[in-house]
Amino acid sequence: MNPATSGKATVAEALRAGLASGLPRLEAEWLLLHALGHGEAGRAWLIAHDTDPLDTDALARYQGLCARRQQGEPVAYLLGQRGFHGLTLLVDARVLDPRPDTETLVDWALEVLHDRPTPAVLDLGTGSGAIALAVQYRRPDARVWALDASADALDVARANASRLDLPVSFAQGHWLRGWPPTASESAPTRFDLIVSNPPYIRADDPHLAGLTHEPLSALASGPDGLDDLREIVATAGGHLKPGGWLLLEHGWDQADAVAALLSAQGYADVAHRLDLGGHRRCTGGRWPDTPHPNRDTPVQG
Repeated sequence: MNPATSGKATVAEALRAGLASGLPRLEAEWLLLHALGHGEAGRAWLIAHDTDPLDTDALARYQGLCARRQQGEPVAYLLGQRGFHGLTLLVDARVLDPRPDTETLVDWALEVLHDRPTPAVLDLGTGSGAIALAVQYRRPDARVWALDASADALDVARANASRLDLPVSFAQGHWLRGWPPTASESAPTRFDLIVSNPPYIRADDPHLAGLTHEPLSALASGPDGLDDLREIVATAGGHLKPGGWLLLEHGWDQADAVAALLSAQGYADVAHRLDLGGHRRCTGGRWPDTPHPNRDTPVQG
């Protein structure tokens, strides 16, 4: 029997068909569980029910999900959710699919906030809200704000905050231009921490061709991938408390360039954190207690 054409495939046969199409086992299992309506059950359910027959509709759903995955659509979009730093986030094509490597940035953020009571935190380019919500979850006493230029992204982030019952405040804007938002008198003007996972891929990077299902505005950033990072570094100091931190995610080969930007603006204690693959994926620095000659350098262009 060919489960690709028969409506009488068993769970085990459908899974084998997914694997035969080239999908990694874990992805094939996730998609099959989702198609069957058992997304929360885990792979143990598949083992326990491997001889159960799939009805025609369930098999069609699974085949459709497998086909979309083979075309490059992220698994998180197909499932409608992504696990991130202990939270389950709703995600779709309006936002970047949160990567596990970004949890490194959250870990570092929690580290620098460790001895700061009721810290004020700003997440720039929040997307699904992953970073802001993870920090708020781990530090309930923090006042966390999340900013994004995309109204669609903010809709996703707000839905996640509501679903998780986390009191993150949201605002629309392009990086720090015009902060604080005029519609909110409660927004801090300075923060203990500003954190961001901005776009950092070169506009001509060939890898973008494989990321067509994700929003381009959340991925590419000028000829060298540093346009948004330059703007954030140049303007963040004016919104940090003395001794506050700016922590940034960037490309695997951009650590030295980002460190140079931070040093040029007068940040102290510039350092890096490694991602899951051992690359210097995050770079950050501490805003000094005294002014620096390049403080609040205007952004050109």
